[in-house]
Amino acid sequence: MLLLAAAFLVAFVLLLYMVSPLISPKPLALPGAHVVVTGGSSGIGKCIAIECYKQGAFITLVARNEDKLLQAKKEIEKHSINDKQVVLCISVDVSQDYSQVENVIRQAQEKLGPVDMLVNCAGMSLSGKFEDLEVSTFERLMSVNYLGSVYPSRAVITTMKERRVGRIVFVSSQAGQLGLFGFTAYSPSKFAIRGLAEALQMEVKPYNVYVTVAYPPDTDTPGFAEENKTKPLETRLISETTSVCKPEQVAKQIVKDAIQGNFNSSIGSDGYMLSSLTCGMAPVTSITEGLQQVVTMGLFRTIALFYLGSFDSIVRRCMMQRAKSEIADKTA
Repeated sequence: MLLLAAAFLVAFVLLLYMVSPLISPKPLALPGAHVVVTGGSSGIGKCIAIECYKQGAFITLVARNEDKLLQAKKEIEKHSINDKQVVLCISVDVSQDYSQVENVIRQAQEKLGPVDMLVNCAGMSLSGKFEDLEVSTFERLMSVNYLGSVYPSRAVITTMKERRVGRIVFVSSQAGQLGLFGFTAYSPSKFAIRGLAEALQMEVKPYNVYVTVAYPPDTDTPGFAEENKTKPLETRLISETTSVCKPEQVAKQIVKDAIQGNFNSSIGSDGYMLSSLTCGMAPVTSITEGLQQVVTMGLFRTIALFYLGSFDSIVRRCMMQRAKSEIADKTA
């Protein structure tokens, strides 16, 4: 039996080599590269811009608020490694009008050259029970989180394919890997990014353009602080089962994975487990990555069942507490 299992494993590895071109892509050189970061005026986006700037890249920041953009520009410029580097700021809402987005990307390329890396970091989160959320909330989140990534990517992809070089990064969320209480509007908008990224990667891989999807956990950013103001109790308690990451830590990992051309970018042990559990038909960058997913799937699924059980327990406990409070209020 052992020999049979070993033979099967060897045959499996050989099959992977034969049917898939899994040679790791050549790393993207950031010195002198043009990196566009949407949502780059704060949080993870700003930290990604700083990390790329530290490595010699030229940066275009795209966001809505001009004052925040200028403030971020000053902060980023402190990390220059040579006097030729430039930080360009453009104010636009990347989720509203494709022609405007296309125009600002054209402006950026005229000033700093073709885009070598696009980081789609513009996004927002609103939480609440499904029946309590306005229909407009679902439309808004899909517009900002999904179309806000589609439009900039559509604007740069033709040039990247023509030049046979490029990286496109989509910043999703761990809520884009599993649906959680309170995220019926937010999670679908982040799940959609995964589908876009998988399909796009299959289209552009022959042109040496690589897509990365990042799944950051709860991260200490202004957006996260704003999100916490309206989180249902259940959502907050579930979120508290994991620690909050620093945006600098998240940004370093995302930039590292994007440079290497990795399809998946996860943070920490929980992130690694989630990515393995939800890999499905997602592309892999190396044989090692594929084998790790195969080997760990059973163990991680067992652990995940315990997590899901604890989340269900939190929801039931909150429901019981709320029912007791309502009874107490009626009898008072």
